[in-house]
Amino acid sequence: MNGPASLARSVSRRTVLRAAASTAVVATAGLPAWAPARAQAPSDYPGRAVKLLVPSAPGGGTDITARLLANELQKLLGQSFYVENRSGAGQMIGISAVAQSPPDGYTLLMAASTLAINPAMYKTVSYDAVRDFSPVSLVVSLPNVLVVNAALPVKTVQELVALAKQKPGQLTYASAGIGTSPHMSMELFKSMSGTDILHVPYKGTTPGLNDLVAGTVNAMMVNALSVKSHVEAGSLRALGVTSLTRLKSMPDVPAIADAGVPGYEAIQWYGLLAPAKTPDAIVRKLHAAVVEALKDETIKERIALDGAEPVGSTPDAFATQIAGDLDKWAKAAKAAGIEPK
Repeated sequence: MNGPASLARSVSRRTVLRAAASTAVVATAGLPAWAPARAQAPSDYPGRAVKLLVPSAPGGGTDITARLLANELQKLLGQSFYVENRSGAGQMIGISAVAQSPPDGYTLLMAASTLAINPAMYKTVSYDAVRDFSPVSLVVSLPNVLVVNAALPVKTVQELVALAKQKPGQLTYASAGIGTSPHMSMELFKSMSGTDILHVPYKGTTPGLNDLVAGTVNAMMVNALSVKSHVEAGSLRALGVTSLTRLKSMPDVPAIADAGVPGYEAIQWYGLLAPAKTPDAIVRKLHAAVVEALKDETIKERIALDGAEPVGSTPDAFATQIAGDLDKWAKAAKAAGIEPK
């Protein structure tokens, strides 16, 4: 029966529904522009293209690794993974862009170990390497090799340390530039071995390596790919590798930690991170895909060409690596008297 009371109830119900709809519109308008309409279930991820941001120029090791990984992730997860390069300010422009992105898994960072070196080199860093990211996996490890000119009368790490202590400040070492991983690796070596070896920075690896071969400088930390031919030719002598284990590409060269500087380790790396607060389920899904991707023979062969090794660590292990590196490079910079700029 549709009497006055029934009509009133109907009008009241329509009013409440309209008010609720209006409230929902207002609430949605107050959300960030990137806020999804609904929380995406892990099984749905990825539901669209994923951006893999590289904070350096195309063609470098970070970029090559990112493109190899993106291609394989696309096959494994069924969505496009594309690389975008955004370089500048010591890689901080690209790193910060990811730190400020929505934590939804659709903007990822392929970072280099520079991520953890920057805080020791700059007074102002536009990101927090721990708080601003959810680590996914350490993808590639790239140890350096400590080499000396063949004319230098040393054949082991211990002999180099002894000679440097006999001639403080007289031996020299080249680097690819101030604040680079090879530079900081050598400063860590000096600090842990108690030696004073003069730093001669160059604008890149090649000019420094050329002067090392010519005998203008005495030593250098450099990746295995760059020095292997010189070592085989006899113009350079490899004393030790900066990883805790020997390299497959140079199995006769001991780890520096086993050859005279106990506990020494300093590696370059490339790793995958997501913005902080990215759902654990998405991080786990990405990690599993990275581990699977690194089993691909084409990827392993290409990585090996750069003297690097695939890793595929857990998110927790990668987080531990970053935290340890932040502390390590801060102490190395302080010991070297490096003033943040």
